[in-house]
Formats: sequence, C-alpha cells, structure tokens
Amino acid sequence: MKRSLAGVLGLALLASSCSKKAGPDVAATVNNRPISYSDLDKFYKRQFVVDAESADEDLRQTRRLEVLRTMIDNEIMLQRAEKEGVMATDSEVDTKFTELRAPYTQEEFNKWLKSQDMTANDLRTQIRRELSLQKLINRDISSHITISDADVTAFYQKNKSSFNFPEPQLRLAQIVVTSKQDPNAHNLKNDKAQNEEQAQKKIQSIADRLKQGEDFALVAQNLSEDPSTAPNGGDMGYMSESALDRASPDLKKMILAMNPGQLSGIIPTPDGYRIFKMISKEPAGQRELSDPRVQQNVRSLLMNRKDQMLREAYVEIARSEAHVVNYFAQQVLQRADAQKH
Repeated sequence: MKRSLAGVLGLALLASSCSKKAGPDVAATVNNRPISYSDLDKFYKRQFVVDAESADEDLRQTRRLEVLRTMIDNEIMLQRAEKEGVMATDSEVDTKFTELRAPYTQEEFNKWLKSQDMTANDLRTQIRRELSLQKLINRDISSHITISDADVTAFYQKNKSSFNFPEPQLRLAQIVVTSKQDPNAHNLKNDKAQNEEQAQKKIQSIADRLKQGEDFALVAQNLSEDPSTAPNGGDMGYMSESALDRASPDLKKMILAMNPGQLSGIIPTPDGYRIFKMISKEPAGQRELSDPRVQQNVRSLLMNRKDQMLREAYVEIARSEAHVVNYFAQQVLQRADAQKH
C-alpha cells in the first residue's frame, strides 16, 4: 500500500509506552520502543469510525495491519525528530492546542474528546508529535526545494491549452459518504458505511474533524467513498459553471456563493452525503504566463510534486534504517498456518 509522510501526519498520533520489554500488549517495536495493542485499538477505532463488527474478520485484520504500519511509520519518524533535536516546544504546542480548542464551547470540546477516546493531555501529546514531524520534514526536505522560472515556463508551454477557459471555472474538492453497500468498497482506503445510520454517523464524524482543523485533502484520502476523487484528496478538478446545471438549483446557488477556501456543511444528496471545499474560482479566457496567478499555480504544482517524491524517499530511507518487529503480523501468519492443520 502506498504511503506518504503526508498520510502519516494526517492521522492521529498516540503516545507509546517507554518500556523496552516486549509483553502481551506489545503489537510491534521500533528500535525496541513498543507500540501497544491498546493504542492500536484506539487508532483503529478512530480511523474506522463505522462499527468494526460490520466487517468480516479478514477485513478487520487487514485494516489493523494497515493501521499498525502507519503507527510504525509515525514512530520511526518521531524517533528521528527526537534524535535530530527538532521536537515541538511547549509554546508551539500551546498555540496549536488553543487554535484547535477555539471553535468549541467547553462542553462541546469535552464531548469531542470523549468521542475520540482522548483526554486533553492525549491531544497535547498528539499535537507535539505532529508538529515535530512537520518540523523535521520542513527542515530536511521542504526548505531545500526550489523551482526555477525556467521550470515554470517549460511546464506552462507544454500545458498551455489547459490554461484556456471558455467560461468561468470552479475547482472543487469533495468528501462523499453513501449508505449503499458496495462490493468493491473493500478495495478503497476508507471505512465504508453500510447503511443510513452508519453513513450519518460517519459524515458527522468527518465534519467534526474538519471543524477541528484537520486537513481536508488528507481526510478525503482516508475516508471519502468516491474512488475517483479520494486518491487526489477529493479534488474534482476544474469544472465550468454550466456543469452545475445538472445539480439542484439550491445546491448550484450554494456552491456559486462559496469563496475559495470555504467549506460547505453536510449536504444530503440522492446518493448520500457530501462536504465540499471551494479550492478556487477562475474567470473565462486564456491565462497567460505573465499572470501571477498562473505562475503561482504552476510553481505550487511543481513544488508539491517534488515535495511528495522526496518525502516518499525520505520515509523509505528512515524505514530501512530502523529495527522493526511486527508481532501482530507474526500472529496473523501463525494463526493462518495453524488453521491449515
């Protein structure tokens, strides 16, 4: 399964015990530091908000293996951040905690923490780990990436036709949750809702996470049930305003009224629930390279591509240098072997 550091950072990060002796609650170790089954269970329930009992045993085990692999990657990168001395400071953690806490009343905040099976201290630990990993990657990768004017010009010339809009354009992203059963859903990296109750529960959980400040693209990658847009962070690409004629008048009006960066609420549709994000709006006509917006869009695209490539390589190298023992994976294989006899 393809994994990027962005995906690693987008998930909740839980603190591991400092004990170095493997015991019955140890699912894996990274350089002798354990990851517990209890933390794995918390991670799993948070990632797959729909009742785990709705899935068969093989699917649950596959998901748990995927979640544990992400936790292992998290731990590998955290240990590198610790070694390099780039852990987040108390003031940085306090600032982020206050930012996340701000949209809620105390009662709402406590309710949200309970729904995530977390305490305020757990959240602070999560924030410290996430910020530390971001600082590590920014220092070792992002800060060293440069895109030259020649790179921008070459890309524009090769793709000039894509900057010609015959009518005003909208660029939307979406998160989709449906209540219908889908036999192919198990191939998606998300937790498929199987009925109306599960769909409502899941879309509300997603809306809460977005309100909490989680990145829309990462949430879409992990939880959206639309196989065509989820891998791209929900990005639907550019569409003409006339394409909205196929939507209901109320939905079209709502989307046209959205500003770049704005999120919609939960929108019931005939095939499920959606949350939209307006990425950008563009008037009709050919966009010339002299347009600063074109230059910025091209530069951002090239930066993101290179950043993603280098992050993938960085994580792979860190993984190859770590000593990992996955006890849970060993148990899965042992149980399968025992069933043969």
